Amino acid sequence: MSQLEKPTSRLRDSDRKTRVHLSLYDRVKFLLLFGLTFLVLAWSSLAQNPILSFQDAINETARSKSWLIILAVIEVVRQIHFLIAELLSPYHGIWTKYFAFVDTQVHRLSDWTRFRLSRVVKWLLVVFLLAVILGAVYKEPPIKALFLAPKAFLTALPMLGQLLFAVFFVIIQFGAIFWFLSRGGVDTYFPDDIRTRFSDVWGQDHVLNRIRENLLFLETPEEIEKHGGYVPGGILLWGPPGTGKTLMAESMAGETGKPFVFVDPGAFTNMFMGVGVLKVKSLFRKLRKLALRYGGVVVFFDEADSLGNRGIVTSGGPQRNSTMGQTSIFESNCHGGTYLSESAVSAIAREKFVMGAGGGGGGGGMGTLQALLTELSGLKKPRGFFNRVVRRTLGMRPKNPPKYRILVVMATNMPEALDEALLRPGRIDRMYRVGYPSKAGRVRTYEGYLSKVSHSLTAEEIDKIATITPYATGATIKDTINEALITAIRNGRTSIEWSDIVKAKQQKELGPSEDVEYIERERHAIAVHEACHAVMAHRTRQHMAIDLATIEKGSDYLGMVASIPPDDQFTRWKSEYQSDILVSLASLAGERMFFKDDNSSGVSGDLESATTIASLMEGQWGMGSTISSHASNRRFEMGSPGGGKGKDDTEKQMRMALSDRIEENLSKLLIQAEDILRENRNQVLALAHALETYKTLSGEDVAAVIDCTQGSIVDGRPYLNPAFLAEIEKYHEASVIAHQQHRVPDVSLPLITVHPSL
Repeated sequence: MSQLEKPTSRLRDSDRKTRVHLSLYDRVKFLLLFGLTFLVLAWSSLAQNPILSFQDAINETARSKSWLIILAVIEVVRQIHFLIAELLSPYHGIWTKYFAFVDTQVHRLSDWTRFRLSRVVKWLLVVFLLAVILGAVYKEPPIKALFLAPKAFLTALPMLGQLLFAVFFVIIQFGAIFWFLSRGGVDTYFPDDIRTRFSDVWGQDHVLNRIRENLLFLETPEEIEKHGGYVPGGILLWGPPGTGKTLMAESMAGETGKPFVFVDPGAFTNMFMGVGVLKVKSLFRKLRKLALRYGGVVVFFDEADSLGNRGIVTSGGPQRNSTMGQTSIFESNCHGGTYLSESAVSAIAREKFVMGAGGGGGGGGMGTLQALLTELSGLKKPRGFFNRVVRRTLGMRPKNPPKYRILVVMATNMPEALDEALLRPGRIDRMYRVGYPSKAGRVRTYEGYLSKVSHSLTAEEIDKIATITPYATGATIKDTINEALITAIRNGRTSIEWSDIVKAKQQKELGPSEDVEYIERERHAIAVHEACHAVMAHRTRQHMAIDLATIEKGSDYLGMVASIPPDDQFTRWKSEYQSDILVSLASLAGERMFFKDDNSSGVSGDLESATTIASLMEGQWGMGSTISSHASNRRFEMGSPGGGKGKDDTEKQMRMALSDRIEENLSKLLIQAEDILRENRNQVLALAHALETYKTLSGEDVAAVIDCTQGSIVDGRPYLNPAFLAEIEKYHEASVIAHQQHRVPDVSLPLITVHPSL
C-alpha cells in the first residue's frame, strides 16, 4: 500500500522564495491612468487646432508633457522588476537581502495607517493629473484650471438634475411602496403604559424565579460582563396555550420599566418577497433606538413558530383540549377520550394524527427568518451616518457601536417547529417550559381571580375545584370564574357560589347539552353503555377519579364518563394503561353481556382507543410480551431472520406478528372485563337506572350509587333493596326485548324507593 502524501499548507509570505504575484489590474492600473491622461491631452491639442494632424498632436503632447512619459517608463520598469521577482527566486533573494530596509521602514506603520497613506497618495496623483488635463482644456495653469472645474459642473447641472430627478423619482416610488407595506404588526408600549407586574402572574413561580435573573442582568449587565461573561439576550417560553406566556413577557417590561415591543404573529407574512426582511430591519432599528434611550428594551414575538415553522411536530403531540375537538376517536356516542388518562389521550392523538405528517413551510419565509437570525447575532454595524460614511471617507476608523440592551422573548406551543439556528445559544440562550400549573399553582390562580369578584367559596371548596381541574391553565381558570359569575347573575345573584363554579366547569368542558329526548330503549342502552365504563373505572382504576357521568346528548357525543387524576403524576405504568384498556373495552363487553351478544356502533371509538394503547404498549413502551421496539425495528428495517425476503415481506411479517400479539392481549383483557362486569351486574344496572333518572351524576354520586352510600345529591342506599333491584332487572329485560323488536318497553322506569332501614 502506498503512503499517502502529506498535505501541505499555503506558504506564508515570509517563507516564499519569490515575490507574491500581482493581479492583472494591479499590474496595469497606473499605466492605463497615464495612457488615458496622455490621450486626453492629445485630443485637447487636436480640438484646439483643427489643422493639426493626429500624429502631430501626439508628437506635440510628447514634447510638452515628457514628464508623463517618464512616469510611465518608471512604472514599466517597476512592473518589470516585480515580474522578475515573481519568476526568479535568486533575483528576489538578492533584492530582499540587500534592500530589505525599505520594507522594514514601511512596515513599521500599522496596516490601517499604510492603507490610508497609500489612498492619500493615489488620490493626490489623480487630482494632479486631472489638474493637468483641465489646464490643457482651459489653457490655464493647472491649479487655476482645477478651480474652474466647478463652473463647468454648474453649467451642466440642470441636465444632470433632470436625470437625477428621474432616477430618484423611480427609486422613491419603490421605496414608498415597500415602506407602506412594511408598516404594521409591531406595537410599542412605553413604561408608563404597562401596569402588569410579576405579582399578577400566578401559578408559574418556578419560571418567574429564573426570569428575574435575566432581568437582573438586563438592569446591571456589569455584574456578569466584568467577569468575562455576556448577558443572555434571548428567552423562549414554550408550553400549552393559555398558560401565561404573553402575560409573563408583559410583566417583564413592567418590572424593568423598559419599553415593551409586541410583534404580532402575522407581522412578517406578506404578499411580496422582501417586505418581511424590511420589517425585520425596521423593527431592530427601532429596538436599538429604544435601547439607547431607555437603557434597554423588551421585545416579544408571540407564536414564534410562525417565523420558522418547519412542519408539524412529530414528538410532542397536541394538547388535551385541542385534541378532543378534532379527533374522531372522541366523536363516538360516549365521547371516548374523557375517561382516559391524559397521557393515553395524548398518545392516541399523536399516533393517529401527528406521526408521519408532512411539514409545511414557515409563514414568515426563509428570507425573513434569515434576516431575523442575522439581527439577533450578526455583526453590529457602526451607528450613525457621520460615523459610518464621513469618518470612513476621511480615512478614519469608525467608532465601535454601543452595547444594545435588547431582551428578546419568544413564545410558542410548538418549540419543535422552530429552526435550530434560532434556538442556538447566542440567539435564544434560555428556554423555559410554561406548563400546566401544579395544584398549588391552580389554587393560587383561583384565589387570584376570585379576589376580583364577590364569592362565598371556602378554602376547602377552592382546593376542591383546583383538584378536579387538573389541566386548567390561567386562561381557563379566568374563563371559568367569569362563566360562574354570569351564571350567578342569571340566577339573580351577584356573588359566586359553589354550584355556579360546578356548572361553569361542566359548561366549559362539555358545552351546552342539546335539548333532545332519546326514545326509551335507546336511553336505556346509552345508560348501560356509560354505566359499564363508570363501574369498570371505579373498580379497577386508582390513578384516575370519575369526575362526572351523563347521558345528556352533547354536540359530538350521546353520553360520557369524564375522569380526572386525583393528584399530579409524572410517570405512567403498565397497570395503569391496562386499566385504561379495561375501561375502554367495558362498553363492548357490557353491551354484549346485557344485550345478548349484540352491540352498537358506539363502541368504535372505544375499540380504537384500546387498540392504540395496546399497540404502543406492545410495540414501543416495553409493556408487552416482547422487549424490542417495533418503531426501531421498522426504522432500521429489521425483521425476523430468514434472509431472502424482501423489504415489503419483512415489514408485512412484522406487522402481522405485532397485530397477533395486540389481538391476543386485547382478547385477554376483554375476557377480564366481562368477568368484572358479570361480578358487578347489579351495580351496572343500578348506575344505569340512576343515569336515566338524573341524566347527569357527579363523581361522588357515581361512587355513592355503586357503593350504595349517601352521595352529595344522590342517595345510593335504595339500591341495596333486593326488591328494587328486581324491578330494575325486570325493566332491563323489557328494554332488551323492546330493543330487539324496535318498540316501546312494556315496563316503565322504576321510581326510587326508600330503603326500609332508612
